[in-house]
Amino acid sequence: MALTSNSASTPKGIVITVPGLVLAASVAAIFLFFLLSSLSSYSCPCNSSPESGSSAVRVPVSPASEGRVSVSTSREDVEWVKDQIRLNGLHMQDNVLRKGINPRTRAQQLQDLSQFKGISHYEGTDTSNHTAFPCPGELLVEEHHSNYGEPWAGGRDVFEFLADSSHVTPDSRVLEIGCGTLRVGLHFIRYLNPEHYHCLERDELSLMAAFRYELPSQGLLYKRPLIVKGEDMDFNMFGSGVVYDLIYASAVFLHMPDKLVWVGLERLASKLKPYDGRIFVSHNIKFCSRLGGEECTKRLTSLGLEFIGKHTHDSLLFNHYELWFEFRRSKA
Repeated sequence: MALTSNSASTPKGIVITVPGLVLAASVAAIFLFFLLSSLSSYSCPCNSSPESGSSAVRVPVSPASEGRVSVSTSREDVEWVKDQIRLNGLHMQDNVLRKGINPRTRAQQLQDLSQFKGISHYEGTDTSNHTAFPCPGELLVEEHHSNYGEPWAGGRDVFEFLADSSHVTPDSRVLEIGCGTLRVGLHFIRYLNPEHYHCLERDELSLMAAFRYELPSQGLLYKRPLIVKGEDMDFNMFGSGVVYDLIYASAVFLHMPDKLVWVGLERLASKLKPYDGRIFVSHNIKFCSRLGGEECTKRLTSLGLEFIGKHTHDSLLFNHYELWFEFRRSKA
């Protein structure tokens, strides 16, 4: 097949074959492709030198891409909260009786629970109560949240400080000595993989609050934390092979005899991951300072432990302030 020009001024027809037309179009397409590729390679400023006058574009690397998710409240978070309060025109008010809201003290709530047989106000006998495992009223009104002499919300602060300071990831293993009603532990349990949070606690009522109220109400039963009743720094129930990335004691060692603290540290040293693992102790380390600096260092060294330093943690949100003392295992 051919295309013929019929122009009268041309003595002979110009013949263009179809294969020739296809070949020409292919060559033109290839040329255009390389031309566009060449132009695009010069349009990106990412690799420009400092002398070119244009700064390189930096893409921030999120902690998640390195195996960690940041847990701490940032300055930007605080500003966002302030903005929401301002935009909604909010101010603190007295918590008094108002439409749809009937403030009750914990004592009044507990009386209501006793009088009406439960939060759903069952009218029948106890045998018609379909709750599989009724929770004690004292726990339902959260009396245990007042056990600490400081805001319950401070537990979040402690978690953020410890998790960031020890570079905890969801796959880390954490041991808390004296977890109480899980004021701090709840946040670790939520963050860590199932069964990676362990705790030794001696107070029975605190343990009941943890198992009967806190874990169920926070939807964390599936995380299966290993929380054990015990004292005298006996960690045998956690197994001999477990190694922890973080061991911490919040306001616990200051209530123990110095001798028992040292027994505990001796038992814990071999359970701490060498070099990278951390032990954090809050408030003070009088069990150490009472020995004198040189003797304390000598005692720690004999256990394979090393004092790293003292930290001040000041909350951005909850008026919460604490001192923490950091140790690591210096021998494998």
